[in-house]
Amino acid sequence: MPRSRQPHRQATLASIAAELKISRTTVSNAYNRPDQLSAELRERVFEVARRRGYAGPDPIARSLRTRKAGAVGVLLTEALSYSFRDPAAMSFLSGLSEACESAGQGLLLIPAGPGRTDTEAAQVVHGSSVDGFIVYSVPPEDPYLAAVLERHLPIVACDQPRDLGAVPVVGIDDRRSMRDLATHLIGLGHREFGIVCMRLGHTRNDGVADLSTLDTPGFHVQRERLLGVRDAMRDAGLDDANLTVVERYTHTSEDGLSATAQLMKINPRVTALMCTTDVLALGALTWAHQAGLDVPGHLSITGFDGVDEAMREGLTTVSQPQKDKGRRAGELLLAAPSHSGTPEVETLDTHLVFGKTSGPVESTGWYAE
Repeated sequence: MPRSRQPHRQATLASIAAELKISRTTVSNAYNRPDQLSAELRERVFEVARRRGYAGPDPIARSLRTRKAGAVGVLLTEALSYSFRDPAAMSFLSGLSEACESAGQGLLLIPAGPGRTDTEAAQVVHGSSVDGFIVYSVPPEDPYLAAVLERHLPIVACDQPRDLGAVPVVGIDDRRSMRDLATHLIGLGHREFGIVCMRLGHTRNDGVADLSTLDTPGFHVQRERLLGVRDAMRDAGLDDANLTVVERYTHTSEDGLSATAQLMKINPRVTALMCTTDVLALGALTWAHQAGLDVPGHLSITGFDGVDEAMREGLTTVSQPQKDKGRRAGELLLAAPSHSGTPEVETLDTHLVFGKTSGPVESTGWYAE
């Protein structure tokens, strides 16, 4: 008998429905909304699909049957490119990927950059095929976070937010670390302080920060670091008027350079410039060199994070275990659904690195009155 020259017709959702004498919606629900069907009916759909070589509406059909996606979602506060540009974020993701790799899990990055509506955020998060979420330094009012909580999947937060009830948090004591660094500078004779920080709220402000907002909830990490400096100054009897803070909405070394130029124009008497990240501090160093200032003779500059480039530049900074933070967050998430014995907040250690960019006040007369 001659073989038919007609091509073999690929099985479709409609053909599966026709064979089972059920609606196309029912077949679709077997893959996308399994809770809408009985276990027996779902299995009948899958049996016919297997026999006819139908893989399902999309590649996640198999994961839906097992109720496991095999991936961890990472909710980030910045654009996706930030994850591959910012050294601290890269180190965190490196540690997290090691934990996931050991467990045979993948990573799905979900950038929660500013400017998205609640609806857009919900569409992105609800369309993500993951078994749980790592929330990486996200403010509590973020619409993406609200959508993550609606998924009712295991969650571990890193750094912030810290008020999600039973959700474990992995972080550091930002306030104490920054206070210790400021106390060190005060001991070196510094009395006029400046701070360059990342954004303190959703509203764009590339300028002087309003210190009256420091005690309000929101961007926990940056606020805690600023409060640490204020604590040290108050402990030493210094007035808050001796503190000038300039924030930047984005986070690059160029932002650190421009913020430093703005701050030093506002208060040229500053002798200790504390940056809330190493990236900003590296920009501050560039400004000082371009301005012909001696660091640390005229101006001491410090950072926070302990990234490789900062270490190579000899920056005085707070070194935090970003890679360990990512690894630990992954371990906690992959231990879900049971977090028994897990503290609400797991605080990792930091340590001060005294580099060549900080020292005693040697000159306060370099500026023009």
